[in-house]
Amino acid sequence: MIKHWPTMLLGIIVAAIFLIAVFSFQVKQTESAVVTTFGKAEEASYGPGLHFRWPYPIQEVFRFDHRVRCFSGTTASQGAETLTKDSKNVFVSVFMNYRISDARKFYEQLETIENGEEQLNDWMRGYTLETLGRYNFDQLINTNPQKMCLVKIQDDILKKLQQRATPYGIEVSRVGIDALNIPESISKKVFERMNQERKVVASNYLAEGKKKAEEIRIETDSQKRLILAEAEAKAKEIRAEGDAKAAEYYAVFKKNPELAAFLRKLDSLQKILKSKTTLILDTDSAPFDILKQSADKINSGAVRQK
Repeated sequence: MIKHWPTMLLGIIVAAIFLIAVFSFQVKQTESAVVTTFGKAEEASYGPGLHFRWPYPIQEVFRFDHRVRCFSGTTASQGAETLTKDSKNVFVSVFMNYRISDARKFYEQLETIENGEEQLNDWMRGYTLETLGRYNFDQLINTNPQKMCLVKIQDDILKKLQQRATPYGIEVSRVGIDALNIPESISKKVFERMNQERKVVASNYLAEGKKKAEEIRIETDSQKRLILAEAEAKAKEIRAEGDAKAAEYYAVFKKNPELAAFLRKLDSLQKILKSKTTLILDTDSAPFDILKQSADKINSGAVRQK
């Protein structure tokens, strides 16, 4: 007996693994599970982890991936044809994002993913055609973005799908229009109308630009005249001040002509001898006579001091 204990231990381990495999099941982090007993679903669904159950056929486990899915349905290939409110044909392709939020409700109502997406496709197609039928063609395709209602259309379809899908354990998070096509028979008319609209817009922009340029030109001319007037007034003011100063100097010079002659000579001398200059001239000629006069005064002063 002791000799065969390794074999017995191995048998016990294999049996335990078999029993665990038969009487348990594992649910991944991305899944929810529904357990049925004789075909009837239990009240609660199972989250991630290891759970125990009775073996088949007493109990059976159905797993559902609860991650977000992107679904386009039958409208993805060529689009669903519908009429707008003003009786224009359009082909629209729509997609949705959804996830299984309640595995038990989903199983009881639809059982499989295939059945669920088939039902979603019918709902999405029906609500899309119904919603588009309440809008005019120029609210779908227009050169003016403010007149387009695609976002509102998507929101309307989303709200209807959410209300319808929630009792089935499905959460619809987004609805979007993939493509919006028009038949060739009306495409030329549409493009011509759009071209005319763009021409009108371009003409408006051009007229607005010319108007703005004229306003800027008028404003610039006005500022130019104002600046010139201010400059002229300032120049007159400066000239008046200069004339007043000159009049004062002339009055002084008139009273003392010798001082005036001396200042003129001194000014001329400063201009001539501004740089290093060597001149040989008669000191009796103006304006160099003032140098001789200054030297004579200095000499006479020195003699008196002695």
